[in-house]
Amino acid sequence: MLIKRSPNGIELPFSSEITPRAVYEGRRDFIRQLAVGAIGSAALMEMAQREAFAQGVRPKLAGKLNPSYSALDKPTPYKDATSYNNFYEFGTDKSEPAMYAGTLKTHPWTVSIEGEVKKPVTLDLDSLLKLAPLEERVYRLRCVEGWSMVIPWVGYSFSELMKKVEPTSNAKYVEFISLADKKQMPGVGSRVLDWPYTEGLRIDEAAHPLALLTLGMYGEVLPNQNGAPVRMVLPWKYGFKSAKSIVKIRFVREQPRTSWNLSAPNEYGFYSNVNPEVDHPRWSQASERRIGEDGFLARKRKTLMFNGYADVAPLYAGMDLKKFY
Repeated sequence: MLIKRSPNGIELPFSSEITPRAVYEGRRDFIRQLAVGAIGSAALMEMAQREAFAQGVRPKLAGKLNPSYSALDKPTPYKDATSYNNFYEFGTDKSEPAMYAGTLKTHPWTVSIEGEVKKPVTLDLDSLLKLAPLEERVYRLRCVEGWSMVIPWVGYSFSELMKKVEPTSNAKYVEFISLADKKQMPGVGSRVLDWPYTEGLRIDEAAHPLALLTLGMYGEVLPNQNGAPVRMVLPWKYGFKSAKSIVKIRFVREQPRTSWNLSAPNEYGFYSNVNPEVDHPRWSQASERRIGEDGFLARKRKTLMFNGYADVAPLYAGMDLKKFY
């Protein structure tokens, strides 16, 4: 064993063996709260997340596998799924979310549900975790840039939340608003988008069983760079439609003005369904590269309509999906 010594002969630990001060102080807070019985499951998850960034481990978040909504494809390696992704609040490069998302504080966290609902409510993480039984679903997710992944997500259908708040007959769309905090998210200081990040769905899309309110992946809580602590996953749409780090959900009468559609309406439509027949103005959408398969030299595969999730086709019966892209 190699022993590292200072010039005066005192043995020193490696930097990787030193507990970060924030984690050490967080442990003391944890013990203090535990002693008075003031810590819930969300607080436990937050403590575990601090440890995760310090020690490279993730707290478990198990869900019962739902085979009806699980792709048979081989899952993307965890390392690839957590180190190559888009999260512009932490930078525009694919590697930057994993590098900088450690600044995101995910507890306390609340999501307010408002607008055209009979029972508006603000839910904390404990409430979200207990709202419905957690399921594991293995979904394909395709990026508009031409790459895809296969990820085991943990959550439950967004329709479970809809049952709780009871949308009125006036609710035609659902708007998702992400956190935008310059202190925690260095990318929010850029002008690449108008913040906060906003996405939207038609009400029937949000109610479809495939629309997943997501709290974990790979049997663990969501890593910060993947949208912790709560996000949407919509496997038949391009990845940017799946809002991350959600703080507000609004049921509204009019179609929401979504971030990428506002930024580049000629490139990003409101629906953004995976449609290999509608090219992006700068590249084809007919094929894709699966991340984790033989590196960047991986053979491209044919892109499927709705990313292969034909169950959603009735939602768009009679629509021109080249016009409503």
